[in-house]
Amino acid sequence: MSLTLQFLGATGTVTGSKYLLTHQSKHYLLDCGLFQGLKLLRLRNWKPLQVKAPAIQAVVLTHAHIDHSGYVPLLVKKGFRGTVYSTPATRDLCKILLPDSGRLQEEDAAYANKHQFSKHSPALPLYTEKDAVASLEYFQSIAWMKKVPLSRHVGFQFYPAGHILG
Repeated sequence: MSLTLQFLGATGTVTGSKYLLTHQSKHYLLDCGLFQGLKLLRLRNWKPLQVKAPAIQAVVLTHAHIDHSGYVPLLVKKGFRGTVYSTPATRDLCKILLPDSGRLQEEDAAYANKHQFSKHSPALPLYTEKDAVASLEYFQSIAWMKKVPLSRHVGFQFYPAGHILG
């Protein structure tokens, strides 16, 4: 049984959590976060993932913080059509956080265009509020302690960790 885990984010920093689990040519993301903070970190959000979005079967979110969930709208925008698994509380928080993140992305791009400080013309948002709302359709809430099989040999179960609701 071939199982690999690749760190795509939160390496050398505490932001941008993304872990690619690959088993028998199937790809799963554990967390799907945005890099936040310094510009050098935020620029990583624009780099392509090591696997194409349509090749990812599922995303499992540990919680709703943007550095763990904020890349979901971009993943969907790039063609992901699998399921985003989360607890009900994480889904409820993502319904607020992800559209807000999209709106902030749009506002930042508009500000950069107005003041002409971006090297891109026009500056574009990473994703929009509309993209974020569309990504919520892929969420499926899973109760605590319920075992969820992703394949014959891969599955998950949510346990409370006390970090944030969900």
